[in-house]
Amino acid sequence: MQLNSISVIGGGAWGTALAQALALGGNSVVLWAREPEIVEDINKRHVNRVYLPGVDLDHRIRATADLKEAAAANAILAVVPAQHMRVVMATMARHLADGVPVIVCAKGIERESGKLMGEVVAEAAPRAQLAILTGPSFAADVARGLPSALTFACRNETLGRALAAALSSRQMRLYWSSDVLGAELGGAVKNVLAIAAGIVEGRGLGTSAHAAIVTRGFAELRRFGEAMGARSETLLGLSGLGDLILTCGSTQSRNMSLGRALGEGRALQDILGARSAVTEGVYTSAALVRLAREKHVEMPIAEAVHSIIEGRISVDDAIADLMQRPLKEED
Repeated sequence: MQLNSISVIGGGAWGTALAQALALGGNSVVLWAREPEIVEDINKRHVNRVYLPGVDLDHRIRATADLKEAAAANAILAVVPAQHMRVVMATMARHLADGVPVIVCAKGIERESGKLMGEVVAEAAPRAQLAILTGPSFAADVARGLPSALTFACRNETLGRALAAALSSRQMRLYWSSDVLGAELGGAVKNVLAIAAGIVEGRGLGTSAHAAIVTRGFAELRRFGEAMGARSETLLGLSGLGDLILTCGSTQSRNMSLGRALGEGRALQDILGARSAVTEGVYTSAALVRLAREKHVEMPIAEAVHSIIEGRISVDDAIADLMQRPLKEED
């Protein structure tokens, strides 16, 4: 499949990194950003100093603040923060041609509706063909051309395989999957669990506790995913276990680093106020817990994170509650 034009919607770290990866693969890319200073920085200096400092961007990336201009492409990567995805895509949908692939690259659950990003885009831009790009990847690594392997989920196998091949490069390898739901769930849930892993590190609870929280967190992810209808092999793959391991294992993750700051005793609003980028797990946690309760799925770690974020319980009390839960079989 030949992609003559590609647009990336979202000028944050991940959107800029994806634009860079596509440009390094030989594509000309239009990058939409809402901030005029980001557009100017990319077009005049070939950098994004706000969201991706220290990376020289390929000259084949051209930035714009015009959604109509960005919509005139034969493939769209939607990298808008989860809680803003609906508004941006509904605005863009007026300018999209019928059948244009829209590839969702944001990870999260819409707080008000409880819907995943694929569902949000399908409602906001119903004439588009939906796909999901997700998996273990840090923006800084991808932008620098370091190797990565991701999941490319699309229910239409012919389209999915063709797009995965067209977007893959020497630096970025894409594996096609038909399990759109499973691919999205891993990316959304791991953000909340990464906050828990960060809290463990910030509180100085040790590597044994870190291993325990990641493993039991994955058990929660699998229970929730299977209750929602995801395939277990998807949850065990790049978009599930792979993304969880990466995000819980490094403070390059905004969610993990936020959790560490909480564990160190800093106030949530102070942490968020010092950041320019969105920390998705903070906003996804409420929707995740609500959905889990509706599905009668036990997710005590996710519940604890949500309670800490809402200010209903202290970090120490949340840890004590988890450790004092009734003993049971691991499975």
